[in-house]
Amino acid sequence: MSYKDDFIAIYEQNIRREGSAALLDYLKKSDFFTAPASSRFHLAEESGLVRHSLNVYFRLKELVENEAKPWAEKIGDESVAICGLLHDVCKISMYKIDYRNQKQPDGSWAQVPYYTIDDALPYGHGEKSVYIINGFMRLTREEAIAINWHMGSFDERNSHGGKVMAAAYEKYPLAVLTHAADLMASYLDEVNR
Repeated sequence: MSYKDDFIAIYEQNIRREGSAALLDYLKKSDFFTAPASSRFHLAEESGLVRHSLNVYFRLKELVENEAKPWAEKIGDESVAICGLLHDVCKISMYKIDYRNQKQPDGSWAQVPYYTIDDALPYGHGEKSVYIINGFMRLTREEAIAINWHMGSFDERNSHGGKVMAAAYEKYPLAVLTHAADLMASYLDEVNR
């Protein structure tokens, strides 16, 4: 099975609310399954976005199931799938391939491809994912906050101390767990060592 097949199977098994089929159709028609996860950091390669989304889903599922507090009783499988699989839909149609000169081992120069950012909808990051998802299906308040703040201290909106994010984390455990899962996937599962 491919990453796309794995994603679709998990999505269809867990996400069933009204509008979810239309959202999945949108993802299939977009570059979601071929886009990189970033331009130069984690999984900056073809299909990196779908791989990262799966990694975050599995990390989040594990955190919810194994956390000392009984989060699994409060956070359902559908919410875990929504937050894990869809937190970065903001990256759809965001990366473009460009070329630059790079010195080769033999001393010659060659044009090599790289990803650059060309964001047609500069709406932010987490808030853009919430906006896109809500165009198809309604998120719960906790899901929306978890996706909105999944970047944690890396979110540009935290330049003034992150008080809003801290309040969100205090009130919504799913937001903390989604951020932790995103960090773990990005820095533990997706690094080149």
